[in-house]
Amino acid sequence: MHTLSRDILHRIGHTSLLALRNVTAENGARIVLKLESENPTGSMKDRAALAMVQAAADDGRLTAGGSVVEYTGGSTGVSLSLVCTVKGYPLHIVTSDAFAVEKLRHMKSLGAKLHIVRSDSGWMTEKLTRDMIEAARIIAMETGSFWTDQLNNTDPLAAFDDMAEEIWTQTDGQVDGFVQSVGTAASLRGIGEALRRRNEQIRIVAVEPAESPVLSGGQAGAHKIDGVGAGFVVPLWREGLADGIEQVCTEAAAAMASSAS
Repeated sequence: MHTLSRDILHRIGHTSLLALRNVTAENGARIVLKLESENPTGSMKDRAALAMVQAAADDGRLTAGGSVVEYTGGSTGVSLSLVCTVKGYPLHIVTSDAFAVEKLRHMKSLGAKLHIVRSDSGWMTEKLTRDMIEAARIIAMETGSFWTDQLNNTDPLAAFDDMAEEIWTQTDGQVDGFVQSVGTAASLRGIGEALRRRNEQIRIVAVEPAESPVLSGGQAGAHKIDGVGAGFVVPLWREGLADGIEQVCTEAAAAMASSAS
């Protein structure tokens, strides 16, 4: 018997695992994807957005009648747009023409007010990230909005701890490794640390754009992979968190996304 959800936010989380058929390991290991596309907006960022808004409302940083501001490449913005609409908070989103137009339209359709920062010919760069952060800071100061500030906010870590518990339960604890790309580093850190508490032998691998390999000690550069590769070492990153860091170029990422199933 199916239960009736109070609102769409109660559909966040508890997503399925799917074993890949066309992408397999040479050693015969099973590779599975967590289908975060099952979340209401199709992204794991729904978990982070709800955690940030709910924690701020609970501790008084966000009051009734208050508004919210954030800088985002799109996924976090779409998730915040949904959460804020359901909870009744006006939302200011700082984003850029460097990101998918579908995400910009989605945020706007959910009621967010968009502030567009122009990019250098559609490329994601360190300067663009920092310009967006500064624009969000100014809007928060001028409007009195609660700034979720995803690059520094630790509230999503608890939500990703819950996601790790889902993974652990769904696999009956049969997890040898966890791989995650790095944007804010909240998902890699939250899930990775939680899995390691269950089994310290689990191998954690971070993924970053090859064109901007700052976590690997390289130089910042321009790339076109939405939502990852800020161009600098993000505040939530911790040395020693990952056992390895893999670099993936924009072209390879796009090709893999279209073939992995």
